[in-house]
Amino acid sequence: MALVQGKWVKLNQKGTGPGARSSHAVAIVGQKAYVFGGEFSPRVPVDNKLHLFDLKETTWAVADATGDIPPPRVGVTMAAVGSTIYVFGGRDSEHNELNELYSFDTCTNKWTLLSSGPTGPAHRSYHSTTADDRHVYIFGGCGVAGRLNDLWAYDVADQKWIKYPFPGENCKGRGGPGLVVAQGEIWVVYGFAGHEVDDVHCFDPAQQKWAEVETTGEKPTARSVFSTAGIGKFVFIYGGEVDPSDMGHMGAGKFAQEVYALDTETLEWRRLEDGPDSGLHPGPRGWCAFSSGLLDGKEGLLVYGGNSPSNDRLDDIFFFTPNFDGK
Repeated sequence: MALVQGKWVKLNQKGTGPGARSSHAVAIVGQKAYVFGGEFSPRVPVDNKLHLFDLKETTWAVADATGDIPPPRVGVTMAAVGSTIYVFGGRDSEHNELNELYSFDTCTNKWTLLSSGPTGPAHRSYHSTTADDRHVYIFGGCGVAGRLNDLWAYDVADQKWIKYPFPGENCKGRGGPGLVVAQGEIWVVYGFAGHEVDDVHCFDPAQQKWAEVETTGEKPTARSVFSTAGIGKFVFIYGGEVDPSDMGHMGAGKFAQEVYALDTETLEWRRLEDGPDSGLHPGPRGWCAFSSGLLDGKEGLLVYGGNSPSNDRLDDIFFFTPNFDGK
């Protein structure tokens, strides 16, 4: 089937939600989206509540969480394996990089601190996280001494960290990259390495080998802190920062608003136009919380909040569904 266009839907919100924020994280389990971390004012963590949004009822609630509740943080990532959410790293209110790995059991509402020492990835924020049915993957980010380019996996069955080979000098340390599992391989897409970059790298866990891949087609411009999802053989990216602010993290850069898809078999990019039944478009933004998941039985990309070109934090929720052969 050919990938031809996509559909945006803006979701209504009932109840008291987390409010406008950026540099936060979201993970979807079943029909609920769990949101954690983030900032409203630059570099100031908002709270450490775990907010949950029912995608079917479009209603917000706060999890009655127990256990090892993580302190507030920004630049944090989350991923779900089964009914468990995994939260890693971020930056605290004192601007310290963090390296704890927490799990949250959505059945019992209990937080557990799994890892917090030298056995796992170094302290970092604005890294990227993705997962398959057994592993949570961590790549890159802003470390204590600079930007990182290391790849790790946490085996949720064996409860231990796996450190993979470094990708080599061509894959510079970077913050805000895309990280996706597709076709059994791990894809690192774009990011900020002192400037926005547009390279794509692929790691094969079976062969323990990295490769830089040359892409063709309607290639997106260099960018970072975009929203991304792996659906089938495609890597989808939406928005992101294409030109950083002169004020650094205190200001808003220039943001994109298009959706692109990379076919990991042909290595060809395609820009997706909105389908005729598409709803409101989220517009240009970056630093969003995002996750792949299901809405009305269709797999797509959830985008929540983020930062706008006016440097105002956003609190809206959109869901993007790719259309194949116009269906």
